[in-house]
Amino acid sequence: MMLLYIDPGTGSMLFSVFIGVLSTFVFLGRKLYMKLKFVIAGGKTDKIDSAKIPYVIFTDHKRYWNIFKPICDEFEARGVPLVYWTASPDDPALSADYKHVKAEFIGEGNKAFARLNMMNAGIVLSTTPGLDVYQWKRSKTVDYYVHIRHDVEDPVGYRMFGCDFYDAILLSGAYQEYYIRLLEKKRDETPKETAVVGCPYMDVMKERLSKLPFVKNEKPVILLAPSWGASAILKKYGSEILDSLISTGYKIIVRPHPQSYTSEKDMIEPLIAKYTENENFIWNRDNDNFEVLHEADVLITDFSGIIFDYSLIFDKPIIYADTSYDNSPYDSAWLDEELWRFKVLPDLGVKLEQKDFGNLKAIIDNLMQNESFQKGREKIRNEAWEYQGEGAKRTVDYLIAKHEELKEK
Repeated sequence: MMLLYIDPGTGSMLFSVFIGVLSTFVFLGRKLYMKLKFVIAGGKTDKIDSAKIPYVIFTDHKRYWNIFKPICDEFEARGVPLVYWTASPDDPALSADYKHVKAEFIGEGNKAFARLNMMNAGIVLSTTPGLDVYQWKRSKTVDYYVHIRHDVEDPVGYRMFGCDFYDAILLSGAYQEYYIRLLEKKRDETPKETAVVGCPYMDVMKERLSKLPFVKNEKPVILLAPSWGASAILKKYGSEILDSLISTGYKIIVRPHPQSYTSEKDMIEPLIAKYTENENFIWNRDNDNFEVLHEADVLITDFSGIIFDYSLIFDKPIIYADTSYDNSPYDSAWLDEELWRFKVLPDLGVKLEQKDFGNLKAIIDNLMQNESFQKGREKIRNEAWEYQGEGAKRTVDYLIAKHEELKEK
C-alpha cells in the first residue's frame, strides 16, 4: 500500500503538471475552434467573442462576501451582467436574489483551480493572492486580472509574490502605491496599473452602523481578535493572554483568524477545549464580524487588518500587542523601511507588552477614558480610506472602463 502514497507536495506538483498539459490541449482546441468561427463569421470578431465572460469575480472563501457584495449590488443596479465564482458551497452569494449577477460554486481545492486555470473571461476581479504562484495559474484566455484588497493597510503584507502577477491593483488610499512601487523596483518588475477607488466594504459597514443606536454595555466587552502565524498574539502567548483577560472580570470575546482553524489546529483546538464558553467568555466564529465589532468596547490584536475596521469605522480604541513581527514569509521582507501599519499604530491605541499582562485591567480602564486617540483615527481614516461612500461605484467604473479599453485594443 505504501507504493500508492503521494506526499502533498508531490501531489500539488503533479496536479500543476496535469492541469498544464490539459490546459495546453484545451487552449489549442479553443484556438482552432475560434479560428474556424472567425472564418465562418466572415472576419467579424463581434460574432466570435460570445463565449468570453466579460466580468468575473472569483473568491476562494465565503468570508470575503462582505467585500464583493457591494460590488455585485452595483453591477446589478446598472443591469450589467456579472459572473461570480466561489470556492465555498455555502457562499451567501449563491442565495442572493440577483437578475444580472450569476453566482456559481466551482468546487473546492483542485477542482476550483482547474476551472480557474482554463477560464475564458475579459476581466477577473479577486482578492485572492498568489495568482500564478501556486496552483492558480493565469489563464491564456483571460485578458486582465485585477486585485482588490480586503483591508486598507499595506499592500506588501501578503505572503511572497502575493500580487506580482496581477495586471492591476485597486487601492483604498494613495499611500499604498508607494509600497507597491518600492517592491516592484526591488524586484525589477514592470509597474502594474493602480487605481484608488476607496473601500466598498467599509462604506457598507459605516452605513450599517449609522442606522444603529448607541449601545452602552453594563460591563466592558473586550474583543481579542488576532491574526494567524507564528507572530500572532494567540499563537505566541496562548493561555497567558487568555488568563490575563479573564482576570479583568470583563466580558471577553475571542475571535481567532479563520485560517487558524485550518493551519493552527494544534494550537486552537486545545485552547477551545480548555476555555469553555460561559456568559463572560465567548469564542466567536461569525462569518460577518460586524456585530462583534459593534459590541466590543476595546479591541486587542496584533498585526491583523481588523485594527482598521474597528478603529476607522467604529471609532473605538485599540490595544496592539508587541509580538516581534517576523516578516520573512511576506513581501515586506524585501523592503528596508518600516511598514505603514506599524508606523500608524501609536495614533490608534496603546502598545501591550508581555510584562504588562498582569496590569491589563488598568490599561483597558485608562484607554476607555482616553479621548486623545480620536484625532489619530481621523488622520488615518482620511489617509487610508479615500472616496468614502463611493467605493463600489468607483470599482465598477474602473472595471467597465478597462473592459472598453481592452475591447478597443
